[in-house]
Amino acid sequence: MLWRRYNWLNHIRFPKTGIAMAAIALVACSSSTSEPETVQPLPQPTPQPTATPQPTPTPIAMPLTPTPIVIPPTPTPITFPTAVPPALGTADLVESVTPSVVHIGVVTASGSGTGTGVVFQDGNLIMTNRHVVQDALEVRVSLADGRILIGEIVGVDSSIDIAVVRVDISGLPNAAIGDSDAIRVGEDVVAIGHALDLPGGPTVSKGVISALDRSLVDGTEVLSDLIQTDAAINPGNSGGPLLNAMGEVIGINTAKIPTGDGIGFAIEINTAHDVALRLVAQVGIQPGFIGFEPLDITPTLADQLSLPVLRGVGVLGVVSGSPADGVLQVDDIIIQIDETAIPDTLALEQFLRANPAGTVVEITFFRGSAGLLTSELTLGERPG
Repeated sequence: MLWRRYNWLNHIRFPKTGIAMAAIALVACSSSTSEPETVQPLPQPTPQPTATPQPTPTPIAMPLTPTPIVIPPTPTPITFPTAVPPALGTADLVESVTPSVVHIGVVTASGSGTGTGVVFQDGNLIMTNRHVVQDALEVRVSLADGRILIGEIVGVDSSIDIAVVRVDISGLPNAAIGDSDAIRVGEDVVAIGHALDLPGGPTVSKGVISALDRSLVDGTEVLSDLIQTDAAINPGNSGGPLLNAMGEVIGINTAKIPTGDGIGFAIEINTAHDVALRLVAQVGIQPGFIGFEPLDITPTLADQLSLPVLRGVGVLGVVSGSPADGVLQVDDIIIQIDETAIPDTLALEQFLRANPAGTVVEITFFRGSAGLLTSELTLGERPG
């Protein structure tokens, strides 16, 4: 046995020089006496092929009729913005506009007056304020080149203080009309007019747009759609142009507050120009008139007086014999006319300009302990 031989060999002592020979003899003995065992391989199972499941293909639904592609018959045009005119220096602006600015002198039964106008159409039509030519027995128009012409009043609109005068000449340079809807508070403006009727040509003043959509109330008269400016507006400036930096007319100078410093007003040109064109065409409607002295109700005023509404138009007085006489009372607060909300005098004037005399309207208002009331009245014609 191999383990017994191993033990036996362990007891044999070999000299140092005979180790190799003993190893050879041991190997020889092991080779001749051991029969190698034959290892039979284990039978291996025959591999069975594995069936890989195949995915079921998703059917593609084809439309029965292809969707047609609609091509517009005419391509949509590309609109490019209109180029904005370059801003002018003040001196260049004044030089370019002055030929369109005229001096207007009037003679009335009570004396004389002066104002300014601006040529706006046909080279002979001049826009100015109604209060400049009101009650005039004679109108004289002085041109920038020194000529003096007799003017004819084409028409006036007392609701917005605009008048049109025609001169018997043609070819005067028209002023460029701007867009008052595009102006912004803080924008530079220039006012030109014959302030105080000083000799030597028109006066030029410069400032900014201080505020928009202002209203002025003087008794029963209301001026709305006003631009507030700190450019100097003085007696004689009335009817002259308020200009933007491109030399376009964006307003017609009309008033100032004498108790304030640098608070002047001009009528927005979009409204003024529209009224002037209607006066020329003789198709302008006579704006409606109610006949009361208005007061804007503000949240602050409503809080101080414990009013039932925060916005509206209060009644300070009623004109005797007017449409409001017998319908409205002092301290009433108008909040609506027909379906139009009336939060202030601006909204009131815009409504009246759009509804002529003779229109029957329904007024909604608050009256003290009686609460909310509604009444009908027929709009009348404005005096003057």
